[in-house]
Amino acid sequence: MDAEFWLGRWREGRTHFHQPQVMPLLRKHWPALEVPPGARVLVPLCGKSLDMPWLASQGFQVLGVEISELAVEQFFAEHGLQPAMHDSDQGRHYAAGNIELICGDIFKLSAQTLAGCQGVYDRAALIALPADMRPAYVDHVYGHLPQGCKGLLITLDYPQDEMNGPPFSVPDEEIRALFSGRTSASLLERRDILKEEDKFLRAGVQRLDTAVYKLETGK
Repeated sequence: MDAEFWLGRWREGRTHFHQPQVMPLLRKHWPALEVPPGARVLVPLCGKSLDMPWLASQGFQVLGVEISELAVEQFFAEHGLQPAMHDSDQGRHYAAGNIELICGDIFKLSAQTLAGCQGVYDRAALIALPADMRPAYVDHVYGHLPQGCKGLLITLDYPQDEMNGPPFSVPDEEIRALFSGRTSASLLERRDILKEEDKFLRAGVQRLDTAVYKLETGK
C-alpha cells in the first residue's frame, strides 16, 4: 500500500477514519503509563487527530508524522494555529506551541528523532498497514525508540477474510510476534465494538474487537 493511496483518500475527502472526538481509550489508559511530564510523544500516521491536542493539553510535546500535506494543513487551520515551517531530510516540519507535525514518510524518520521520544501513541498506524509492511514499520519505529519509552497501541481484531482493510485486523498473536524481543506489549483491555461500527456491519463482519496494549521498550 503506497503513499498515493492515502494521499488520494485525503484529496477525495474519504477520511471516515478521522474521529470527531478524542479517543476515550486514550483518556482512560494514558495517565496510568506515567510518561514523564514534558516528554516528547510520537504519534505516527497522525492525520489531523484530535488526540494530539489532548496530549498537548496534558503537557506533552507532541510529534506527529503524516504523509498528507492536506491533512497537516487542515489540522493547524482547524485549531486556529499559524505554524512555523522548515524542511529537512525527513520532510516538511510544521510547529506551533507544543505540537510539531512532520509531513513525510514515517520510514524516513531518523533514528535521532525517534530516540528523542519518551512516549508513543499508535492508534492509526499499525492497523493502517498491510501485513507485509508491519514488520518493517515496527523494526524502524520501535527499534529506534529509547529504552523505557512507554505508550499505547490500539488495534482492531476481526476476520480479515470478511472485509478488506484498511483498517486491517492485527490479532493478538501477531502483536506478540511483532514486538517480541524488542518491546513489551501488555494487553490492557479488549472490547467488542461491532455494534458501533456501521462500515463493518454493512460488510457482514461477524466479529470486531478493539484491543489496547501498554507498550514499553527495552522490556
